[in-house]
Amino acid sequence: MAEVLSSVEARLRSALGEPEARAAMTFVGTDRIEVLRFLDPGQSPESGDGEGAVVRYATLGMSARPMADPTVVVPDPDRGPRAELILSVRAGLADTDKVLHPLAVLAASPQVEGLVVSAGASLEVGEPLWPGAPFSSVLVGESGGLVPDLELAAPLEPVRFLPLLPMTPNEAAWKRVKGAQALQERWLAQGTDLRDPLRGSVALD
Repeated sequence: MAEVLSSVEARLRSALGEPEARAAMTFVGTDRIEVLRFLDPGQSPESGDGEGAVVRYATLGMSARPMADPTVVVPDPDRGPRAELILSVRAGLADTDKVLHPLAVLAASPQVEGLVVSAGASLEVGEPLWPGAPFSSVLVGESGGLVPDLELAAPLEPVRFLPLLPMTPNEAAWKRVKGAQALQERWLAQGTDLRDPLRGSVALD
């Protein structure tokens, strides 16, 4: 487990740079979950793009054990999907550092609730992601973009770094009816800035 997490942290550092801060949390019956905070200097106002810095929060610890189908009586200790979660938001617009606890809760959900987190899934936090946030749930995106998948020695499955896309309540309800792909297409068609921590809901039918 320690070797897996060491490799995961090395992959995060190679893709996102050195973390600015980190916090650790432990829930009853679970392994320790850390959340690392990275600032993307390439998006700073000084770079001339005018978009502002982007802060990224990445979990570390979720991939220590494979996720298992809750209907399986005796889970395989080695085989099964492994993942970590990544949230990217524009810095300085909201108190997004308060998302550390909700992210840790989501990362612990496979151990606590027996969830298998994969692309296209909705994850409900039950409260705003940060103070004043218009989001209380997220859509799990496809891996392989910002942080490449991490191959592990067989029989272990690769660690996938899954982006989290905050959803407003209206978007979450629409996604339950129309599906994840339809919501993502709607975001894309309307040029939605999914990293804006204060954005409103996209226009829905």
